[in-house]
Amino acid sequence: MSKRMPAVLLLAVVALTALTTQAALAQGPTLTPQNSTTTALLIAVSPVDENVVWAVGTSSTYVVTTDGGNTWRSGIVPTQNSADVQLRDVQAVSDQVAYVLAIGNIPQDFAIYKTEDGGTTWTQQFDNQLVGAFYDCFAFWTATNGVAHSDSVNGVFPDLRTTDGMTWQSIANNMPPALPGEASFSASGTCIATQGTGNAWIATGGSSIARILATTDGGNTWAAYDTPFHSSPTAGPFSVAFRDANNGILGGGDLNAVNTATAAQFGTSHDGGQTWQLGIEPPVTFPIFCASYLTNTTGLGGQHDYRRLRFGPTDYTRYVVITADIGGAAWSPDEGTTWNQLPGVNGYWGVAFADPQNGWMVGLNGSILKVSFP
Repeated sequence: MSKRMPAVLLLAVVALTALTTQAALAQGPTLTPQNSTTTALLIAVSPVDENVVWAVGTSSTYVVTTDGGNTWRSGIVPTQNSADVQLRDVQAVSDQVAYVLAIGNIPQDFAIYKTEDGGTTWTQQFDNQLVGAFYDCFAFWTATNGVAHSDSVNGVFPDLRTTDGMTWQSIANNMPPALPGEASFSASGTCIATQGTGNAWIATGGSSIARILATTDGGNTWAAYDTPFHSSPTAGPFSVAFRDANNGILGGGDLNAVNTATAAQFGTSHDGGQTWQLGIEPPVTFPIFCASYLTNTTGLGGQHDYRRLRFGPTDYTRYVVITADIGGAAWSPDEGTTWNQLPGVNGYWGVAFADPQNGWMVGLNGSILKVSFP
């Protein structure tokens, strides 16, 4: 014989669950330091799921975990040219497959490499020859469809696209004309974001106007939209992310800001990046290097509907975490309407989530911090 819970008791359980969840959220996420096995600066991070995560940084260094960060393995990508090469972005596909974006001191150092055996061997897929190009970031729609973005050269963005995961072709002719000095910031590999099957957004600064370059057809055509962010050779939006085709966030600031209290800027869009509204200043004292939703926006192999993983009544859709290197880090439950500082969290360049319970920050001296919301 089945027994039904009395209505009064059921309501009490629901109310208690809600209060417990709210109390946990008021305390913020759980932060767990992890051992990366390297002392290199880690710049970008890309989770595939709650177990598999890749990160990259200086000295051609990559790190990877297959057990949620309990153990990490570090290695070196054998780049072809200069010894002082940095890996500025990573796209993880699985525990075996990942792409990395390299920069260096000569044009040929700007390159794209791919591994299909967990980092044992790497294949160079793109070798830049264009003087003045500076590839800041890349992002993918699928395991074989992606786009890479460069600072402008002589009024042109020499951006790239792959449709087969092996070869890269120029889409410079598809891009909007660049403003004088227009460029992006490679602080965390998140100056570009992809969503759905063909949406992408690129954040630019460096000129007199900070802009968003946007495509809805996989990079065949692009539009340019002005933003209210301050823009100069040291200022603009650094990081962009979208939770769906319409709603997105933008973080950045000014590296040379005299007033550290206004060094960071944060904004939101609710029309696919066409217009942006500046939010209140977050509690950090340096430009925002990375802004991330609590969703899998950088991994491909294990994407899933994170809302199925939530516990209790909490809707994480609008939750955001930002990092600002030495200026601290913070989180918001409402896309920047209110902010909560993460006390003592400094020196992190990048942040990304597989789901609300499994996120990672990476930064100075090989530091890795797991971030878990209740």
